[in-house]
Amino acid sequence: MFENNKLTKLLGIKYPIIQGGMAGISESSLVSAVSNAGGLGTIGAGLMPAAWVEQEIQKTRELTSKPFAVNLFMQNQKVEEIIKAIIKNKVPIVFIGGGNPMLVMPYLKNSGIKTIPVVPSPRLAKKVEDNGADAVVVEGMESGGHLGPNTTFCLIPQSRELVERIPLIAAGGIFDGQTAAMAMEGGADGVQLGTRFLAVPECIVSESYKKKIIEASSDDIEVVLAFTGHPLRVIKNKWSEDMKKLEAKNVFPEELKAEKIAGSLGGENVDNIPLLSGLCAASIKEIKSCEDIVNEIAAALKKYE
Repeated sequence: MFENNKLTKLLGIKYPIIQGGMAGISESSLVSAVSNAGGLGTIGAGLMPAAWVEQEIQKTRELTSKPFAVNLFMQNQKVEEIIKAIIKNKVPIVFIGGGNPMLVMPYLKNSGIKTIPVVPSPRLAKKVEDNGADAVVVEGMESGGHLGPNTTFCLIPQSRELVERIPLIAAGGIFDGQTAAMAMEGGADGVQLGTRFLAVPECIVSESYKKKIIEASSDDIEVVLAFTGHPLRVIKNKWSEDMKKLEAKNVFPEELKAEKIAGSLGGENVDNIPLLSGLCAASIKEIKSCEDIVNEIAAALKKYE
């Protein structure tokens, strides 16, 4: 199954299904569950320290013998230390987002690591292909967390016209077999899901966070912090209301501390943390295991083998 798919051949995985690297949330338990189910699990380095990333790499290796990845967030001030940990631990695949991937791609590629930038436009997708990326993720504004200006289902065909040699991965608003099939129909070689993998038993976010996901309507999801240049899509709560009050005061972006807008895994209280979520949360109505999600999507993609 999917033996002729460009993405599965490149990454050595069973299905062209990737779990997006959610900062500080996608750790060894979630990552290994997705990889064991036949997809590709991804550790979300985010703003975490290199020691945490190295620990999660080692834990993941204890839980799966299948390929997995690390998502590198270029705004992390310790990005060099994280790259050293990735190279030292021979991580096979790295996704790169939140900045210019070409600053670090040579170091990773020289160590035999497959590099996959996450970009918000067809022009950038073509640029990273021309500069040696092994694959590229085009992520639409439907996604959770940091988001770009273009919609997923315009990005896919427009990027496909430009990206000729490397696998094209679609992200943003994809959460089930139907939306994954739509992405493949538009020209993607694989799909990446983030929000759907929040509402699984294997994810370490609190049960209250998961409840917010499955109870959210489209009216409960909004974008905040656009004035910083790094807008975030979240589920409404006290934290998002506080962010909107800061926007109304016209504060300088620099006045916001990174730790104030970073995710938190602490406890069941979900009022004072950013509940990062994509628009697709409004369509997620139940907790499912990683295996069930991967199998459902794989079945829907069978015609695109």
